[in-house]
This record gives sequence, structure tokens and C-alpha cells, in this order.
Amino acid sequence: MEIKEIQAKSILTKSGLPDADWSVNPYVGCQFGCQYCYAAFIGRWKYPDKTWGQFLDVKINAPEVLRQELAKLEKKYKSKNFGAIFFSSVTDCYQAAEAKYQITRGCLQALADFGYQGEISILTKSPLVLRDIELLKKLKAEVGLTITALDDEVSRFFEVAAPTVSGRLRALKKLNDEGVKTYAFVGPVLPHLILSPEKLDELFIKLKEVAVREIYVESINLSAKIKERLYQYLRRTNPALINVFDQMKTPEYRQRLNKIVRVALSRAGLKLIGGEIIYHNKKFNFII
Repeated sequence: MEIKEIQAKSILTKSGLPDADWSVNPYVGCQFGCQYCYAAFIGRWKYPDKTWGQFLDVKINAPEVLRQELAKLEKKYKSKNFGAIFFSSVTDCYQAAEAKYQITRGCLQALADFGYQGEISILTKSPLVLRDIELLKKLKAEVGLTITALDDEVSRFFEVAAPTVSGRLRALKKLNDEGVKTYAFVGPVLPHLILSPEKLDELFIKLKEVAVREIYVESINLSAKIKERLYQYLRRTNPALINVFDQMKTPEYRQRLNKIVRVALSRAGLKLIGGEIIYHNKKFNFII
């Protein structure tokens, strides 16, 4: 893992995501190195000899830059609310390096000191988010954790260096106990959840048990670059899964996924955010 400290020119950037006006990415790259990650294209021009998960740029001045940007935007909008802010669109803001650098914490503190009145949402795979509970409560931030399996071995296979899913579930319970609004991001839906639909039932029921009420469900993004990287990994580790993933791009698979998800949601009593599964028909702009 190559880690570099860099100076960011900006930190609060316009988002192309449908649920966010702005995004904050405290890092470039991600130590978790998930095999299905859509953001793996980031840094390929700067680190052509390294794969996703082998490099990380730390925006060491991000909190200071964010404070300056907030002041400028307040003058522009004449308000302390200029839209929904999302941490983070192309990295995990609570990856391992955050324990040392505390860039995400610094950005949250900048927002709290400013008295930001807009929505703030965080998506992570890390229980490290619990460290900042008091700031999250002050900002009335919403926190989501990605849950793609109940079996730590399954999640570890695809999410190579990410924290265990069992730890994430405990984090969701703690956040809810502390009064922080939460959601779960079940995405991408991995093959074991479709090959054995009862496992999706179990996952949704477990989310309900840790007090989650709302979830996103995302079908896997198999665009050319993501597919190339994922299949290279599967050829080395479990070639039989390639055929399963190939089927995930068919209309028949979408129909089956829709049906399985609807049934599991009904049984668990969970709400699907946005009312539909996220499919990757549209191109969104992800800004680092």
C-alpha cells in the first residue's frame, strides 16, 4: 500500500448522484480494495502500475479547505444550507487510514463549527464511524453501512480488506441505540443472495433486528472496466462464479431479483429507499 499526503484544491464538489447535491471525498483510493468497486478507475492515470486497494492519497488539508469553501458558499447562497452533502462517492471515508489522519472527522467538525443546516449523509463499511457519534448527532447526520452478506467469509471474499460484516451490523445497532438515523446499503447484490433467496430473507430480517428501517438495494454494475477487474479475480479464485455473474446482466435476472427483493422486503417489514432497486442504466459523474 502506497500512501501519499497531498494538498487538495477543493473538497466540496458538485455531485452527479441523484440523492446528493455535494460530495466530500477525503481520500483518493481506498484501502478496502473491494473486487466489485465501481470507483476502481480512480487513479489509474496516476498509478498505472497499481491496482485498486494498493494506493491512497490523503487530502491532508481537506478540513481547512472545506472551512474556506463553506464561508464562500454562505455568501453566495445567503444561507447555511446549500443542499445535501454526501461522504463519500469514490472512496470510503472511514477506511483504515482515517484512524490516523482523521480527515473525515476534521471535515465533520468543520461542518459542525459552521453550523451547517443541510442534510449530511455518510456511507461506509467501517465501524470506525462510531468514533464520531457525538459529531454525527450534532449534525443530525444520517449513516449507512454497506451489508452484502451475513457470512464474514463471503464478504471477505469480495471485500478483501474491509471490516467484517458482523462488525458493521454491531455498528448499525450502536448508531440506532444512540439516536443516529441509519440505513443499510445492500449493494451490490452478490450471487449467493440470488442463488439462495432464503439468505436475502435472513439478511433483511437481521437488518430489522439491529433497528434498520430503510435500505437501498443495488444490482451489480458490470460495466467493462469493473467486469474486467472482477473476472480476473474470479479466474484466480472461483472461476465457476463467472457464469453466475454473466447471468446478472440479463432481463430474466432483473425480473427474478425484483421478485426476490420485494418478497424479502415484505417479510422483514423494511422500506426500499427510492422505491426501486438501483440498476446502472444511467451514467453518474463521480468527482474526486
